[in-house]
Amino acid sequence: MAAVAWGGNEFTPLLVMYREVGDFSAVTVDALLAAYVLGIVPALLLGGPLSDRYGRRPLLLPAAPVALAGSLVLAAGAQSAALLAVGRVLCGVALGLVMAVGTTWVKELSDAAARESGAGDGASGARRAGLSLTLGFLVGAGVAAALAQWAPWPTHTAYLLHGALAAVAGVWVLRVPETRAVAASMPDGAGRGRLRDDLRVPAVAHRRFLRVVVPVAPWVFGCAGSAYAVLPGLVSSSAGSSPIAFSGLMTVLGLGCGVGIQVLGRLIDTRHSARASVVAMSIVVVGMGLGALASARLDLVTALAAAMVLGAGYGLALVAGLSEVQRIAGPDDLAGLTAVYYSLTYLGFCVPVALAALSVRWTYPQMFLGGLVIALVCLVVVAFAWRAHLPTGERSAVPATADESDRTAPTGANGALEPTRMG
Repeated sequence: MAAVAWGGNEFTPLLVMYREVGDFSAVTVDALLAAYVLGIVPALLLGGPLSDRYGRRPLLLPAAPVALAGSLVLAAGAQSAALLAVGRVLCGVALGLVMAVGTTWVKELSDAAARESGAGDGASGARRAGLSLTLGFLVGAGVAAALAQWAPWPTHTAYLLHGALAAVAGVWVLRVPETRAVAASMPDGAGRGRLRDDLRVPAVAHRRFLRVVVPVAPWVFGCAGSAYAVLPGLVSSSAGSSPIAFSGLMTVLGLGCGVGIQVLGRLIDTRHSARASVVAMSIVVVGMGLGALASARLDLVTALAAAMVLGAGYGLALVAGLSEVQRIAGPDDLAGLTAVYYSLTYLGFCVPVALAALSVRWTYPQMFLGGLVIALVCLVVVAFAWRAHLPTGERSAVPATADESDRTAPTGANGALEPTRMG
């Protein structure tokens, strides 16, 4: 997961470079950033349900080779928007597979380990998956920026390094045991039902998913895209002779804050309320305000502060959404609901290209302030659903006088909270 996420985000800090080397417009470069959503969303929506049907391994094993191919195409396409778009789509396909299938696989492996050890809080899988992705995004961006700024062959070296990493990761993942062995070994037609039915995800209609997860999801990569795609381009002229390195620094600091707050996610997240989602949206509101200030002042210090706060909003929103999804979904539609969730998060990657297109009419400070207002509305929506429509196990376990009195309550086989015996 970390290796594929590395490849998915190594392009981001190089946006400044491509504006110079390829003579591309800001809209074109931001569109290339968003192009891999065209690969991510189909891979998410098909890969998750198909892995529920055929097992995790057959769907995840192709991710590393596809990521390798994507990096090689990107290395060959520095002067061609068409080749860059193809490479981005390939990276998106690989990332979609690891986000939907890998996240589910990690949860199931974590649950199995918790059952064996007799310890676990039911959310360790979400945290491990979120940290793996975020660390991959962080390290990939930092290394790519450093190599593009100071290493030879700036448009090639980072991609070739990632290609080697993807090859190693593809071999390494062969060691991981299947967690859907029964489903994977079931012969065609032996009780599986129609594939079309497998692609349906009934849990999408769960009211808690609609009221808590959906309003937060687009802000995950909306924050990330604003932090390391929009702001670095705005302040690049203030970065002296190292604009690519500074773009990488903003990305690393932003995602570093995302990692840090995910480590604290266990203390913030609770299965008894939407506290983690409310805290995440509160951070997003502050981040949008700092983004407006940074885009008005165009100084490096304010831009770094905005990137860090937006990165924290990204990190907590990601793990809060995953935790909610894993509590709502049953074992048979966990991958499918995870795929839908990630698809919603990646709507946020359309933010940079949308802002670039709208900048002919509004200034960036005005647009960031508009984002602040929208984030505030989403915060209110989630806050009003604080304890609404909790999954049955969570609702039955909520003490009458406390919000999170038992964060280590016993969990069932699929990570759902078991009713607490009282009296």
